Amino acid sequence: MEFVGAGPGSLLDYARLACDTLMRKYPAADLPPKGHFHYHQGVFLSGMYQTYFLSGDDKYYNYIKDWVDSLVDQYGNISGFNPGMMDDMQPGVLLFPLYERTGDSRYRGAMDTIAHYLRTCPANPDGGFWHKAWYRNQMWLDGLYMGGPFAAMYGAAFGRTEFFDIVCGQAGIMEAKTRDERTGLWRHAWDYERRQPWADKETGRSPEFWGRSMGWVPIALLEEAGHLPDDHPGRAAIIRMARELLRALLPYQDAESGLWYQVVDKPGAPGNWVETSCTCLYAAAICKAVRMGVLGGDCMEAARRGAEGVIRRLGYDDDGVLIGNVCVGTGVGDYAHYIARPTSVNDLHGVGAFLMMCAEGHRRL
Repeated sequence: MEFVGAGPGSLLDYARLACDTLMRKYPAADLPPKGHFHYHQGVFLSGMYQTYFLSGDDKYYNYIKDWVDSLVDQYGNISGFNPGMMDDMQPGVLLFPLYERTGDSRYRGAMDTIAHYLRTCPANPDGGFWHKAWYRNQMWLDGLYMGGPFAAMYGAAFGRTEFFDIVCGQAGIMEAKTRDERTGLWRHAWDYERRQPWADKETGRSPEFWGRSMGWVPIALLEEAGHLPDDHPGRAAIIRMARELLRALLPYQDAESGLWYQVVDKPGAPGNWVETSCTCLYAAAICKAVRMGVLGGDCMEAARRGAEGVIRRLGYDDDGVLIGNVCVGTGVGDYAHYIARPTSVNDLHGVGAFLMMCAEGHRRL
């Protein structure tokens, strides 16, 4: 499928253009935050891996390997890795294809390290992992993506079935504590202790539905479902969660632009704005869910409109493509907090989400 715009045409072509743009800007080891084994790079490189997988161009594989090798030494030690942050576990998903292709034991050692810290994360009394070791008893939606796919892949690769239980247990707690019964949307975070300024004193939930945080959820759940055994008792619930959340998001897509808003359920509210990365994640997840049989083909029009809306808004310069209107990231807060967040161009969050959309769209659109 060709997409109308000033770019190259097919979604895979757009993905390659985005990868090439960032590769020209950053040597692999310099990807920001430089020297930190972190999800910013991991999200981008996860999207790049899908581009490599679909294109077969080894320059993308080699770039991923160069970044990992800049931080994983000959013994499998990971520099710039903070085991107290869920965010620093996400790049572990890159180790699996490297280990499969090379057989290098240092990648296995690094995976084992991440798995140890994931299995021993501090948890609230309900069993939910803290988002960070210093965010006592707080769960954030982002954490499902930061740890869940790695856990499912590790369990499948090495026969560690307890990691499947971790995946299903964490998702179940997050749904129970953040899902809004009226809309079906999931709130950004939950505080077991109800102490945070943003936490509802009765439920502990944060007040808003932040776009990108909900995007991580179906991306994570669908990836996990692909690694869980078909007969695992929690797999059906994982699939149900992804299906129900994606269907809950559909009514909030902006009819004119095809994008979703920074605060998803308030499209007409003063100051709210359409945001690129959440749109990319939703479109990617819808395409993948249809491909997996989790959603019906009737949902594909929403994915198509989302992808087309993002493509229409791309910019270009001498270095390549410009993917803008991406929230730089945020803590948890109220409506005013989210709409005041700065935006960026070619932020790794945004480029990674864009690559995921292009890869899944290439498969389905």
